[in-house]
Amino acid sequence: MNIPHELRYTQDHEWAKLEANGLVRVGITDYAQDALGDVVFVDLPEVSKEIEAGDVLGEIESTKSVSEVYAPVGGVVVEVNSSLVDSPEKINQDPYGAGWMCLIKPSAGTTLEELMDAEGYARTVSGEET
Repeated sequence: MNIPHELRYTQDHEWAKLEANGLVRVGITDYAQDALGDVVFVDLPEVSKEIEAGDVLGEIESTKSVSEVYAPVGGVVVEVNSSLVDSPEKINQDPYGAGWMCLIKPSAGTTLEELMDAEGYARTVSGEET
């Protein structure tokens, strides 16, 4: 299982990366895409949608189930990865790269420090923490 150290993670298996321009890139983790199975459809958030941390960003449908994706931070959605509409399998193939879902301009004062680091997330998915 791939858990990049430079990212932050949620209990709900989303990852967040603070970009150099201050935006936060969001996607689902390798663990989540593996648990879902083959992704066949992605419902992305609307650009300019205001969200709070924990709000539903969209849905991912796989051959096994439909799962909601939650915002790891609050702010405004400024860009979505529209290539996922025609190629949702990118989430399975490259969840931390081409499979990203959206970019969020975080609310003032928002940090990623409240999210888990790679070690904390690894403990969570291995069952050591709840």
